Formats: sequence, C-alpha cells, structure tokens
Amino acid sequence: MEITPDATVMVVDDEADIRDASERILTRIGFQVLKASRGDEGLVLLEKEKASIVLLDLKMPGMDGLEVLKHIRVMDEKIQVIVITGYATVETAIEAMKRGAYDFISKPFEPDQLRIVVNRAWEKISLRREAEKLEEERRRTLSDLDTEKSRIHTILESFPSGVVVTNSRGQVVLMNPAFRQLLDLDPGLKTGDPIEDYVPDKKLCNLVTEISQGKHIDFDDIPDYEFSLSDEKYLMATGQPVLGERKECLGAVLNVVDITALKLLDQLKSEFVAKVSHELRSPLSTIHEQLALVIRDMVGENVAQDQHILSRAKEKTKGLIALIGDLLDLSRIEEGIICHEPQPVRIEDLLANIVDFLKTGARKKNQSISLGLPKEPLPELSADPIALESIFGNLITNAINYTQDGGKIQVEVDMAGINVRVKVKDNGFGISDKYLDKIFERFYRVKDEKTRYITGTGLGLPIVKGLIDSMGAFINVESAPGKGTEFTVLLPIKAKPPG
Repeated sequence: MEITPDATVMVVDDEADIRDASERILTRIGFQVLKASRGDEGLVLLEKEKASIVLLDLKMPGMDGLEVLKHIRVMDEKIQVIVITGYATVETAIEAMKRGAYDFISKPFEPDQLRIVVNRAWEKISLRREAEKLEEERRRTLSDLDTEKSRIHTILESFPSGVVVTNSRGQVVLMNPAFRQLLDLDPGLKTGDPIEDYVPDKKLCNLVTEISQGKHIDFDDIPDYEFSLSDEKYLMATGQPVLGERKECLGAVLNVVDITALKLLDQLKSEFVAKVSHELRSPLSTIHEQLALVIRDMVGENVAQDQHILSRAKEKTKGLIALIGDLLDLSRIEEGIICHEPQPVRIEDLLANIVDFLKTGARKKNQSISLGLPKEPLPELSADPIALESIFGNLITNAINYTQDGGKIQVEVDMAGINVRVKVKDNGFGISDKYLDKIFERFYRVKDEKTRYITGTGLGLPIVKGLIDSMGAFINVESAPGKGTEFTVLLPIKAKPPG
C-alpha cells in the first residue's frame, strides 16, 4: 500500500507523550502528522489543514471526544476517526463507533498496534478513492460516448448522401434521412429488419449481406454497385465492412448517391455523338468515293500536283470516316450493346488471323511481327470474338504505328493462373511515365517530334479499355521512352455476359 504525500494524520490528545509518540511512529512510515491538545483546538486546526485520519482521545478537559467526533462528521464524513480510549472507557469507544468512528485503540498501545490500525484506515481511504476515481472515469466515458453518439448522429443526419449501417446479421441498425428519401422509404420506418426490407434490389442486398458477414474484409475487392428504382432514378452504392479492434467484422456501412443527372448527361452525350456521327458518315463516304474517281480519271498537264492535293483530301476524309466509326463504337460500348453473346473462341487462331492481316502494314515499314504460342494448347475462351478482334487489332496496329521503320513487334500468349495472358510488345518510341495514366482517355495522343506526324483518332485505346471492362478482363501497360511499350491483357476463361 502506497503512502501518498497527502496522507495526513491529526492526533488530538491532552497527553503530550501520546501526541509525541504517535508522531514519531507515524512519520517513520510516511505519514504527515498534526497535533492538538484539546478538542476545540483540533477542530480549529482541522478547518485550516486537511487531514484524512484523526486519532481522537475520548477523555479530554473541555470538549470531550464524542462531541468532537460529532463536529468532525459534520465537517467531512470521509475523515476516518480512530478513538483513543483507556480500559475504563471501552463502552464509550463502542458508542463512538456507533456514531461513525472507524476503529479504536486502547491506552497504553504498542507502536505496531498503532501502525496496524492507522494503515488499515489509510487502506480504506485508498480503496474509497480508487472506487471514486473509477466511478468518475465511468461517468466521463459514458458522457464521452453519449457526446460522440450525438456528434455522429448529427453528422449522419446532415449527410447529403444516403447512409445505412447493418450489423453482422445484415439487419439495419442505422439509416439517415437522405437514405430514406433516396429509397422512397417512409420517414417513420423503424430500423432492425433485414436489409431486404429497405432495399428492393436483390443483388445489392446480397452484396451488403456478404460484407456484413465478413466476406469482403479486403476493402479493395468491393465493387461499386449501380441500380435503378425506376427509369427516371439511378443510384450508386458503395459498401465497406465495419471492423472492430481485432479486425473482426461487425457489420457493413453503405453509402448511396443519386447519379440520375450523370446518367442522363451520358445518355444525351451518347445520343448526340451517335446522331452527329450518322449524319456525317454518309456525306463523307460519298465525298471519299468521288475523290477516288476523280484521282483515277485525272488527265492534264498538272496531274501529279493535283493528284497529290486530292490524295491528301482523300486521306483526310478517310481519317474522318475512321473517327466517326470509333465514336459510334464508343457510343455502343457505353450503351452496353457492342459485345455480343459469348461464344467459344480459340485465342491462338484469332491472334494468328489478326497478325497475318496486319503483316502488310508492318512490311511497309520494314518491321518484323511475330506470334509466340505456348507448347500446350490453351483452353477455349467464352467471349465475343468481334470484341477480341477489336482489342488486339487496335493494340497491334498501335504497335506498328508507334514503332520506327525496321522495328520489331511481338505478340505472345500463355496462361497466367486462371486467365489467358496476351502480351503485345514493341521496341518503338515508348511513352513517358507522366503520360501512362492518360493514354486511355478519349482523343488523347502522345505528341512529340517522333509521333506528331502519325495519324489517328485518339480513340483506339479508349475503345480497348471499354471492351476490356465490359468483358471483366484486365489491361496493364509498361513503357519507357526509346525502349518500347508492352501491353498485357488478362482474359478470364469465361467472360462476363453483355450488359
């Protein structure tokens, strides 16, 4: 038991020997000692100095011990009073204990007796203080929790997006007004029921239940989920697990936002691109064909010069027709109609046909193009062959266009785990790191002194990325200026169905 610096004992006794002996014994074990020879003197001293324990003689001239005890109890009932009594006053000591004294010690007493009874009183004080401290901490913790709960509740109430929290059984324990409004729920609807009673989309409910049960502890593998309540309202939900201190899953939190405006904007944009593209394609095709006829039938003195001018015009119209075709492809990808129903595809045969078709363009630049196949046959893919042709046709064409004359293009295919891996590598101009995150953006083209004269729409790679995403596949690019570029595509054996 630790004797703290504030451990003070007051000795109130009319015998100086008792006062002095008590002081010597108690100071040696760490107590501070105050002394008073009379009852009234002790009360005055107690008002000025704080004492935790009082050694009180019952028989003193003037105010006796019982009267002093009465006043001490009024002043501070936490003070532990130990009465000092002779053999003839044991009954009085018992009476004092009935009135609130902690213990008594008889005269004459041994040093050990005094130490034991005072230490026992101090232990009681220490235990009471510890209990009070724990109670204060408990009250403060409850207060903090209540304040934190109120703060969280206020934040959630003011959130513009919908928030719903479930427990580990998938039951809703909290939802904010925005969630009720987005899901068209009754404002007075109570929590406590399964998520299915609040959200009408079955697939989303299954996802929330899986997250709640701890099947998605890795935050990175949880996809965003889009769903609609009607043709006029589109929502996107993002879910995450709620983890405890030991990383155990306690439930799920779902954030829901209204993306109707974005969907409508995308729809308007797609409709505009499709309409403009269709309106332009027919007259441009006519102009292109007429230019071809004029160039073929031209005669006269300035034929060479005129043919050059008209050939450039023909080349530009061809580029515009290609741009329109790419724009229409992007519109179809966004509408989810570019990919047809999956069918069995032998990727080796498909790549061989593409490489064979594009070899003519490579030979014009004195480039070598090769296809590397594994020794063992690859499993058939279940995918849209037209989409695959568009993906690898674009990637290999890009490799030819962005590789210098005499360069080398390699196409390799093998297995990577459960996926078929296709690599398209070249030793061409390469791409700086700062541009790698932009090459899949629409109309973006890397232009420098080596590539500025290469014609293109800047839509080939966005088309590739759109098709790959729609199939549930994956694409990665690594490149270095002057060393070349390598695209890696991972294709699942069974692609996602269209839409």
